[in-house]
Formats: sequence, C-alpha cells, structure tokens
Amino acid sequence: MFWRMVKGALFRQKGKMLMIAVTIALGASLATAMLNVMLDVGDKVNQELKTYGANINVVPKETALLDDLYGVGEAGAPIKYLKESELGNIKTIFWAFNIVDFAPYLETNARLKLSDNEIKLVGTWFNHHLDLPTGEALNTGAINMKNWWDVSGDWLSDDDAGYAMIGSLLAAQNNISVDDVVLIETPTRAKELTVKGIFNSGSDEDEQIYVTLATAQDLSGQAGVVNRVEVSALTTPDNELSRRAAQNPKSLSIKEWETWYCTAYVSAICYQISEVITDSVAKPIRQVAESEGEILNKTQLLMLLITILSLVGSALGISNLVTANVMERSREIGLLKAIGADNAPVSFLILTEIFITGIVGGVGGYFMGLGFAQIIGQSVFGAAINIKPMVIPLVAVLLSIVILVGSIPSIRLLLSLRPAEVLHGR
Repeated sequence: MFWRMVKGALFRQKGKMLMIAVTIALGASLATAMLNVMLDVGDKVNQELKTYGANINVVPKETALLDDLYGVGEAGAPIKYLKESELGNIKTIFWAFNIVDFAPYLETNARLKLSDNEIKLVGTWFNHHLDLPTGEALNTGAINMKNWWDVSGDWLSDDDAGYAMIGSLLAAQNNISVDDVVLIETPTRAKELTVKGIFNSGSDEDEQIYVTLATAQDLSGQAGVVNRVEVSALTTPDNELSRRAAQNPKSLSIKEWETWYCTAYVSAICYQISEVITDSVAKPIRQVAESEGEILNKTQLLMLLITILSLVGSALGISNLVTANVMERSREIGLLKAIGADNAPVSFLILTEIFITGIVGGVGGYFMGLGFAQIIGQSVFGAAINIKPMVIPLVAVLLSIVILVGSIPSIRLLLSLRPAEVLHGR
C-alpha cells in the first residue's frame, strides 16, 4: 500500500517532481564538477606554474653553509662543484615522476674583447638527452626551464660549441647582434663565439652570456662539474609536518618521517635529492614554493565555496518546491491523518518521494558534472580532469543532507496540519 501511494504521488505530481529533480541535478552537477576539479587541480596548477621556472636549487654543501652563515659566499673561499655525472640520479629518487625538468649551471667570470667590464658567463644544458640509471631516457635543460624568455634568433643546442646566447642588456651595451662573432676571454683562455640568439628574460640574466655546458667547462678549465642545479618539481603544499621536517628531519618520529618522506612536500624532495648527489644541499626557492602552495590553496578554497553555494541554492529550491507540494496536497495529508496515520509515517512518505526524485536527479546531475569537469579542464588547463571515484559517495552524502535540510520547512508545515481544518477548506 505504501509504495502504491508513493507511485501514485510521483505520477500525479509529475511537474513538481520534475522541477525538484532538475534542482537536485543542477546542484549535483556543480558539486561533481567542482569536487573532481578540486581533487585533481593540484597537479594541474603545479604543472602550469612549472612553466615559470624552478622551485628547488641544488648547490654544494660548503657553498650552502657559507650562504647560511654570511648570506653570500665568503670572498676568497675555494669554489666547490657538483659532479655532472651524478645529475641523472635526480630522476631516481622516490618522487622521480614529480621531477618535471632540471638544468645544471657552471658560472665563470669573463670579459668581452676591448671591454674592461667583467661579465658572467654561464654554461648549461639546453635540450640535453640523458640516459638515466633506471634505463629510461630524458630530454631536459634550459629550453624547458626558461621557456618564458623572449629570444631573437635561435636557442642553442648542446652541440653548438662555437655559439653563444647574449642577454639583451649586454647586447645593447656592446652593439652586438645575431650572427656577430664575439671574443670571450676568461682567466685561463679565450675563444671566439658566434651569437646565435639574443634573449630577454626580464632579470639580471639579461647581462650575462649563455653557452653550452661543455663550452663553459672548457673556458673555465673545470671538466665534468657544475656550480648548481635548478630543479622544477611538482610539490604538495607545506603543512606543519613538512615545516618541522624542513627544520630537522631527525626530530620526527618514525611514523611521521615515513609520512613526510612518502609525500611530495618540497622539503621531502629536497632531502631525497641531497641523498643522491654527493656533498650537495637541495634548498627550496621559498618565494616560488610558497606562492605555489598559496595559489593552490586559494584555488581549492574557491572551488569548495562554489560547491557549498550551489548546494545551498539547491536546498533553498527544494525547500520552496516541497513546501508548495505539501500545501497542494494538504487535503490528502489531512485525510491520511483523519483515518489514523501518525505524523511519522506521513513524513516518511513525503521524504521517500523526495529521495526517489533526488536519486534520479542526482544520477543525471553526476554525469552532467563529469562533462562540466572536462570542459573546465580543457578550457583552463588544456588537459582532461581525472575522474575521482571518491566523489560519488561525497556527492551522495551531500545531496542527502541537502534534501533533508531542504525538506525541513515542509515537514514542519506537515506536522502543523490539522485534519479538521484542512478537510473543511480552512
């Protein structure tokens, strides 16, 4: 009898139930889209931010110590280096797949012929093919790490031993153009290089000369070494655990250490890089790392607020529609009460009707939300959003709460109905 009444009510109130289903579907679609994007947005935002440079700097241990003590390297101190042969080890750490790119740098002082001003000559990989210890292969270097540079002419390749790239300020000061030949003098030797490109980076690099790493090693007389390595890694925003670990990993308990080490915190990735590069210290570039975490947190908060507001809107819509439905059916409800039905079974009848309608609307809204998520992913990030199975129970619980909250005013109205009054048209 109960289910016959439910079926009859659903078919008699097709218009109202359709409106309730549409309201629930809209709330479910927005919640589904926002939750899927929010749970997947971390990697997407980090990937976008990685196009703007490195967030980890790897330097020799003694250089890092002097920098910590004095703020800059001590004058006259011997220059320390990292081994070029060990750089592939960066892609063997626990979080190897989070290492997007890296580029080594060897810096030396130099002069242009007929100029007394000392300039910085920087050697690096540009698009270096690297065979990894794991058997994999990787192409990495400055072209990926510095892709915001505005280059007039062409980028160097790692085979361009007789070529250089000149910063725009340095080129302007010395009237240097693309295809000019410049004589570079270092304390150990001199070499003529053809200018293949002039770059504008918008930083101090515009007063520097960039050459291949092999050329810089040759001019400085330092074979097989680099001064530092810039690493671009996908990271998880810092929390209290990661900040404690950054100060002193040994202060963590065994369980905390395992959690920290197996989470892609920037401090954990730095620690793991230091483990595989001899006598090195990997430090996060704090301005970049903290900005990434802040942007990610604000993006996720915005999506959470949109989800909450959409569900609040759905609850208000359901409240109005269900209340109107109860008012239209007041005579029916009064008759049920008059023949002995208690408030609880009548309330359960109304809620059952709403929940059945909610299931239909929720299923339709979920699949609509998946489509919205992909539209957001392609429009904003240029990539598909990964569907998260955990969103299904989350949306189900949220919609159940919304339906219950939205039904409260109508249930209160139902409880206040008096059979004698409604049956006499009052």
